[in-house]
Amino acid sequence: MEKKLTILDIARLAGVGKSTVSRVLNQDPRVKEETRLRIEQVIAQHGFTPSKSARAMRSQSQKVIGIIVSRLDSSSENQAVRGMLETLYPRGYDAVLMESKFSPQKVLEHLTVLERRGVDGIILFAFNDLDYAAMTPFCERLVLVAREAPGFSSVCFDDEGAIHTMVQGLLTEGVRDIAYLGVDPADLTTGARRRDAYLACCAEHGLTPRVAFGDLSHQSGYRLAASLLTPTTEALVCASDTLAIGAAKYLQEQGRGEVRVTGLGNNPLLGFLFTNARSLDLGYKGAGGLAAAQLLGQIEQGLPPRASIAPSLSV
Repeated sequence: MEKKLTILDIARLAGVGKSTVSRVLNQDPRVKEETRLRIEQVIAQHGFTPSKSARAMRSQSQKVIGIIVSRLDSSSENQAVRGMLETLYPRGYDAVLMESKFSPQKVLEHLTVLERRGVDGIILFAFNDLDYAAMTPFCERLVLVAREAPGFSSVCFDDEGAIHTMVQGLLTEGVRDIAYLGVDPADLTTGARRRDAYLACCAEHGLTPRVAFGDLSHQSGYRLAASLLTPTTEALVCASDTLAIGAAKYLQEQGRGEVRVTGLGNNPLLGFLFTNARSLDLGYKGAGGLAAAQLLGQIEQGLPPRASIAPSLSV
């Protein structure tokens, strides 16, 4: 006996999200004509007839949003999630939190699970490369955080501007021997973009660049500081507050309190443990609220995907 197709099967065959098929079945005028015709062609070709129970289920939102973070122990992502929840809860939405651990395969697995659970939309932290082609069916009800991709809605941080702000502040104080502690450039945002911004600052102001790369851990910041510190070093600019905490710990042990340490992320532990360290708030919480608002606009009002940049806050 031939298997009866479901609305999810129709969505996959048409290369769209399940919610788009639902809108076509419910004669939603906000669906693009080209998309509507493609879906109707697939429905006709396969003789798909939605059940009455399925129609009833589609008429009601489950009011649940899936949030896929990279790391549950990330201070920056936790700040962003807080902003998301403060936007979602007042609108009557609950959230399901999942962790990808920077694995593109794990992201796809999570998306499949969330699709089966029938969530209304998804917010995905995209610090690393992902299989965007496989994610296309979700694009109308998904918002990326930290990275943009064609066809997807996104909220990015001002990585380049933040590094320029930190370096310019040091230059204003007469500091010129500035080393940089970063992470693997395979990470487009925290890694490549922040590194490139530092190198651009060095080229612009005639500074000698000195860089070292590790991972996003206190221990890595400690080791990188040890590898970069010289008798003339005046400042260590770090790609994240986590690295800055490790670097500041090493400087403390070496009695090098005159060396300035800067980080990005607004982690309260950095300033609490090392009062002379500085951090720039990249606006993580605000970015989370912006991502949630964009997603709700897409799933409630049919707004098209758009790319946004969250403003950084004060040092």
